[in-house]
Amino acid sequence: MPSETLWEIAKAEVEKRSSNGSESDGVEIGEKSVFFIGSKNGGKTTIILRCLDRDEPPKPTLALEYTYGRKAKGHNIPKDIAHFWELGGGTSLLDLISVPITSDTLRTFSIVLVLDLSKPNDLWPTMENLLQATKSHVNKVIMKLGKKNSKASSEMRQKIWSNMQKDHPDREIIDPFPIPLVIIGSKYDIFQDFDSEKRKVICKTLRFVAHYYGASLMFTSKSEALLLKIRGVINQLAFGIDKSKSICVDQNKPLFITAGLDSLNQIGSPPVPDNDIGKLHARSPMELWKKVYERLFPPKNTNTLKDIKDPARDPQYAESEVDEMRIQKDQTKYMMWCQIDWNMK
Repeated sequence: MPSETLWEIAKAEVEKRSSNGSESDGVEIGEKSVFFIGSKNGGKTTIILRCLDRDEPPKPTLALEYTYGRKAKGHNIPKDIAHFWELGGGTSLLDLISVPITSDTLRTFSIVLVLDLSKPNDLWPTMENLLQATKSHVNKVIMKLGKKNSKASSEMRQKIWSNMQKDHPDREIIDPFPIPLVIIGSKYDIFQDFDSEKRKVICKTLRFVAHYYGASLMFTSKSEALLLKIRGVINQLAFGIDKSKSICVDQNKPLFITAGLDSLNQIGSPPVPDNDIGKLHARSPMELWKKVYERLFPPKNTNTLKDIKDPARDPQYAESEVDEMRIQKDQTKYMMWCQIDWNMK
């Protein structure tokens, strides 16, 4: 009889945890999960193999793949286990996002979004579709968790603010991702040869998106030094080692910004020529940056990207008064901030 594959073992483990969820909190000490999503052929597998010290050539990810790693904590102490999931196909297999993220695994789950810097026209739609789909599913799982374990659900919602200092000036503008998020820009070796103005727009845009979602942001390539830095970040998610506090915001170097260390003041306003920021008619800070980014990098092949609705704008969940107040609040605060920033220049 043939032995079980890693995929079959992983699937059985997820089903086992789901069926036993009512008997425990579903959290095993020393176990964490890291889910890699992002650009097709963006280097996700290469990063995973490097983190696991596996010297083997990366193979194309067909759909959803699973592997794991172990790390010793000490003599006669059980090793920590990290579950690594990888979604292949870029944005074509969004339905599979729901497989590894369940109410029993969510509390120890992290997302790593890998974006191909060498394809800037595909960057925004890839990022937007994957983050919206993941956020939508995670929020549904948190609601489900809340019905079974309200304390755990409440703790998760509080934890998303842990990277942001209580007196941070941007607390009322940002909207942290519901679970830990790291954004990695890959193929920096190609990106570094781009025109300086293009690099500036990409860097500022990704810094804003990462800051808005309370995420860490870093660039990497095949460089061993950069891969080692990325490995340290992934190990922090997978095994809970100490976070790096180093920071690099120089657009002429690979960015490395840990969650909570950036600010809108440091990032600056969107790079719009002729000070026409008010003519873009954006309903939110994120939409404003999208409009500015897509002026320079209009998306290609948008018909191949699966359309994922933002739950906040889904008509079936609409609450006109609440939605209008939220829009006005976001617009007023951010546009006032942008105007101040322009006046100071």
